[in-house]
Amino acid sequence: MPGTILLIDDEPKLRQLLARILTLEDYQVLEADDARSGLRTLERTEVQLVISDVKLPDGNGIDLTAQVKKLQPATEVIVLTAYGTIADGVKAIKNGAFDYITKGDDNDKIIPLVSRAIEKAELQFRIKRLEEQVQQKYGFEKIIGQSKAIQQAIDLARRVAVTDTTVLLTGETGTGKEVFAQAIHQASPRRTGSFVAVNCSALGKEILESELFGHRAGAFTGATRDKKGLFEEANKGTIFLDEIGEMALDLQAKLLRVLETHEFMRVGDTRPTKTDVRVVAATNRDLKHDAEAGLFRSDLYYRLSVFSIELPALRDRRDDIPALAQALTLQEAAKVGKRNMTMSPAFVDALTRYSWKGNIRELKNVIERAVILSDGQTLLPDYLPLDVQSPAGATSPTTFAYDLATIEKNHIEQVLRHTEGNKTEAARLLGIGLSTLYRKLDEYRLG
Repeated sequence: MPGTILLIDDEPKLRQLLARILTLEDYQVLEADDARSGLRTLERTEVQLVISDVKLPDGNGIDLTAQVKKLQPATEVIVLTAYGTIADGVKAIKNGAFDYITKGDDNDKIIPLVSRAIEKAELQFRIKRLEEQVQQKYGFEKIIGQSKAIQQAIDLARRVAVTDTTVLLTGETGTGKEVFAQAIHQASPRRTGSFVAVNCSALGKEILESELFGHRAGAFTGATRDKKGLFEEANKGTIFLDEIGEMALDLQAKLLRVLETHEFMRVGDTRPTKTDVRVVAATNRDLKHDAEAGLFRSDLYYRLSVFSIELPALRDRRDDIPALAQALTLQEAAKVGKRNMTMSPAFVDALTRYSWKGNIRELKNVIERAVILSDGQTLLPDYLPLDVQSPAGATSPTTFAYDLATIEKNHIEQVLRHTEGNKTEAARLLGIGLSTLYRKLDEYRLG
């Protein structure tokens, strides 16, 4: 199996002989005659295996093993010695060495040993590359924006990510709470575990309870076999509870128990199940107000809000709109096979002036629509919905101040107009469950 090997030995003849043997096996071989030059090579070159003598002019191979692992954790190390001792062998392995062998006595073992070490290192390097790809897709680097508001939110999220603290993400619908939750997970020690997301407003109480906590066979009609819940699926990872404010009060009590004791009861079970999971919750509601009004458990609110991060509305970070729109344009254009698509200055200006009550989610849908309608390579204002094109859709100093209920009612009306009455699509854009939308329609008498 090809790979790159670094030989560190101050005896030129022995080093060159081993280099020749390894080169004949199709390995790329680099050489160094002391620890310092070997470490300099590692700083600029990715190496799968280091083979080092114990006695070096400026150190020893056993201590060097720890330094190699610090520079390149996926690199394996084989330590060679003329006079092996059990104590040195134990120390080398503790420092992370793949193996510790005696020169001369093990000539017949070196090639198979190198092959196994390279194979292990290649696996670690592949895992590392996959983690980097995941980080690029879901990490903080994916969050676009240089405005002070979004950078403050990113800074807070980065700080809490490395801990195991429960996080509450607040802000309007469509501000990117799930993107932040994924980034927190990827920057945490739990990144190798599962990231499980569930929308608490999208499921009825009984179904949500079964989804979160699982059930035993026979617990209710249709429960023909045991089912693991999402808290079990997310063990050693992160569970993201979106729209936590829509969760029923009795389920809130079960969630509180999980947070406090790290255990829960499956539906129909008599014994608790342990779980090791981090909870990131999100809401567009004022949970503190709801807790004071008895609509949300105050003890759960205070447990969830140990570390709260408010995500800014898009209208409060207008300078980020052009960059966000450009990224979304490239993304949506790729989906339909269009390349090198750009936005006209008038198109960008219209986007920047609009109020974006649906935030990034609404922007994404508007861009998707414009890309589909475009006949050329440039997006024009004509491809935008009328309310985005018109002055009525832009923020203005004369905007009236409404009470929250009126704002919500007007926003739902606007989204329904945008979806031409399609309630399923409207619920998706609003980030709420279809049942919640119907309840709002009844409440505001919106037919």
